[in-house]
Amino acid sequence: MIKIILTEPNKILRTKSSPVDPQKIKTPEFQALISDMIETMTDADGVGLAANQIGLIERVIIATIKEPTPFINPKIIGHSILKTDSEEGCLSVPGRWGVVKRWRSVKIKALDKAGKETRMNLKGLPAIVLQHEIDHLDGILFIDKLVK
Repeated sequence: MIKIILTEPNKILRTKSSPVDPQKIKTPEFQALISDMIETMTDADGVGLAANQIGLIERVIIATIKEPTPFINPKIIGHSILKTDSEEGCLSVPGRWGVVKRWRSVKIKALDKAGKETRMNLKGLPAIVLQHEIDHLDGILFIDKLVK
């Protein structure tokens, strides 16, 4: 089911999200949440979506890595030394774009939709999307990091 995407200045977007209990991941309700987030992101023509953007303060994101992929309790555990300028927008900040400095590559640790730990080395757009969405989980919007 497509959810309403919250927009700035909604306070939920500025709230740090809580970790998901791994036992919860296999429940039908949580699996429905993942499906709803993918459907919502796809319907909005997004490449990423954090749970707090639909009003849930839990550490869950969807990021397009070839296809929409859920990341539960994601954490950046490594990154490149070099950064790149990334022109970004956000479904929660409609009509605004700007340049943000992001690491060129990141190593991510997260739980997948089955609750299994996964690690990925990402570069380019997938790395940028993950950084943007993890910022959401920490109550940070791209507009807080604009360099131009």
